[in-house]
Amino acid sequence: MKACTLISCLFAVTRAVLPVQADVPPVQVVWRLLDYIAVDYPEAVQDGKVISETEFAEMTEFAASVQQRISELPVSGEKADLQRRANALQNLIAGKDSAATIATAAHSLADDLIKTYPVPLVPVAPLTFGRGQALYEQNCASCHGLNGDGKGPASTGLQPPPIAFVDQDRARERSVFALKQVIDQGLPGTSMAGFAALPPQDRWDLALYVGAFAYLANAATEGRRIWEGDALLRARINPTNFVNMTPAELANTIGDAQAEAVTAYLRRHPTVVMGSKAGPLTHVRSRLGEALTAYSRGDPGSASDLALSAYLDGFEPVEPILSARDNALMVRIEVAMAALRAAIAQGRPFAEVKNRFDELDGLFGNAESALAFGESSVGSVFLGAFTVLLREGLEALLIVVTMLAFLRKTDRRGVLPYVHGGWIAALAAGGLTWVAATYFIGISGASREMTEGFGSVFAAIVLLWVGVWMHGKSSAEAWQRYVCATLNRALTRRSAWFLFGLSFLVVYREVFETILFYVAIWNHENSGTVLAGGAAAIVALFGTAWMVLRYSRALPIDRFFSYSSMLIAALAVVLIGKGVAALQEAGNFLIHSLEGFPRIAALGLFPTREGIAAQMAVIVLLIIGMGYNIRKMNKYRASTT
Repeated sequence: MKACTLISCLFAVTRAVLPVQADVPPVQVVWRLLDYIAVDYPEAVQDGKVISETEFAEMTEFAASVQQRISELPVSGEKADLQRRANALQNLIAGKDSAATIATAAHSLADDLIKTYPVPLVPVAPLTFGRGQALYEQNCASCHGLNGDGKGPASTGLQPPPIAFVDQDRARERSVFALKQVIDQGLPGTSMAGFAALPPQDRWDLALYVGAFAYLANAATEGRRIWEGDALLRARINPTNFVNMTPAELANTIGDAQAEAVTAYLRRHPTVVMGSKAGPLTHVRSRLGEALTAYSRGDPGSASDLALSAYLDGFEPVEPILSARDNALMVRIEVAMAALRAAIAQGRPFAEVKNRFDELDGLFGNAESALAFGESSVGSVFLGAFTVLLREGLEALLIVVTMLAFLRKTDRRGVLPYVHGGWIAALAAGGLTWVAATYFIGISGASREMTEGFGSVFAAIVLLWVGVWMHGKSSAEAWQRYVCATLNRALTRRSAWFLFGLSFLVVYREVFETILFYVAIWNHENSGTVLAGGAAAIVALFGTAWMVLRYSRALPIDRFFSYSSMLIAALAVVLIGKGVAALQEAGNFLIHSLEGFPRIAALGLFPTREGIAAQMAVIVLLIIGMGYNIRKMNKYRASTT
């Protein structure tokens, strides 16, 4: 058995409490085995001769395990080629081929394996060298030594002994990602157990620090000079290949001496590659990567949950800002994420799910650019603030104004305070929501979608009934006289409070959505522009309300009821579509996407079977209700002639 572990004798001491992680994705296990073969094969074979029977047996066993585990992975277009290459690797090892050939074959197979069955290759947040040092001193130094030489005070008697991280021959074949894999999973048969108790980001930081031991600190000065003077090198190394590239691979490009210096610099100063803070879409990309990994190992339930989390916890918080800067891109991402979740829920082939993932990854790259600091102009912020408030407020305004016009038309002014009280209370509740979302709590994406979804569905059901009712009141002149004669009895205190509740519900639903948008785009630099956009929308809404109320006064009561019923019916169809879409985004309904179907959010039209079915159901109920009214009108006319 190989006489080296990778992290700490403390892991050996705690092995009983921290066993090897049981739920390691199969792809990562295969990747780790390939990395182990690439790095440790020289310990088994040199110059075509076996120098350690134990090590050679281990290489043979690991290669066979790679072949078998790849055969058990989900079907994909590249799987057959991966199996062929795994078999070729077995033959190369059996033939005692050179270490360079084995390393090239194993690393190449590992790279393509990750491309075919992706796993998260980058941390959620930028790496921190200082944090890694603190973790190492706390957890690892007692065995591996403070300087990483493998001779800590607790290393005596450990078999196999702790690895010496200062060994450059081994270090040059290890990427930060590879080190993190061993920290995650451990090494079966050794004292190295998986250290899953540490948060993932801590394991990344620890891997970074461990990977710097073999590269002297004084070389970092030269590495900085090389880095800052080579624009091509800076363009070549991004956060993904920074954690996945081995020093040996870098040496193939810029030479051994320069690679050592640059590695010493970058592993001590990772922020020059990764930045000092996570990008706005880091979380969503990480969650989707985990979802794809879960799907690749045959766990669609976890994949579905992770994809939903990616949307609600990763994309929803930045959606308002992206909408203000590039609404078309925001819509494309929203549609693509829904399609991905639908593909996972429907158990589509892995290749199809991966294609949707790749499409999203490209869209996220465009979104990162749009969300970059300084991209937002005064005009885009103003337009975003104006259009969101106008769009969200118009639906509520039309419903409330129709209720007010109805009460005035039927001379029920005593009930007007209830309607006014409802929308005023909704605005006050919206103000409290602003304060809570700004200073006290973070409103999750799920809460947002649930509030909007259930509010929309409930309002749509009420409006369905109201629309049919109002249509019935325009059916016959005699029926209108009956309505006017009985209205005083019909509009009881219970009815008045019903109007209060409806007014509150439809207004708060829109206020809630608008408030969250404003909170997302608000900052000290653009606060004036946001307020100006909101003020302009309020002026436009008040102007619309004035025009509707004034025009409704001149309408005969039969036309008023007829037009109002049509408006209310249309709003019921719009709201049911929006409600179902919001509940789908919150994960309450399945999503069956309709490819090529138009998406018109203003009309509540979303390209899903469920949304279209709900709207069609409301339309059918409206037709039935209005048809009943017409038949009733015809019977009335027949009885009076």
